[in-house]
Amino acid sequence: MLVLAVACTSESSSDGGDEQADSCAYLVHYQDRVYRDVANVEFTADEKLGSATLPPCDDTGDQKDAEQAGETTTAYRVNGISPDVAVAVGDSPDDAVLVAAYSGSELPSEVQKLMNRS
Repeated sequence: MLVLAVACTSESSSDGGDEQADSCAYLVHYQDRVYRDVANVEFTADEKLGSATLPPCDDTGDQKDAEQAGETTTAYRVNGISPDVAVAVGDSPDDAVLVAAYSGSELPSEVQKLMNRS
């Protein structure tokens, strides 16, 4: 199955800028790594890997919001890419979104190659 990920992210400025935007960025926690979504990439989601967590959005700065538990979703292997680099998350492989473990602000080269083919 082929999935086209189209998602919106909230990015901060390169100088460490907008904390509010960062607080609601689409982040996923899976196996002690943090992943961010990647838009406009064709990929194939494969086997189910396990549970991943989407942390709550704390865009108000309210401590009560920050203490809420995150939402649980399913992580899937992305065909041809190590789960250390990227996974797909969603209720099923058909509706999964591609997320990647960035190194700083750099997109992993394996994900960049997928983008170049898309």
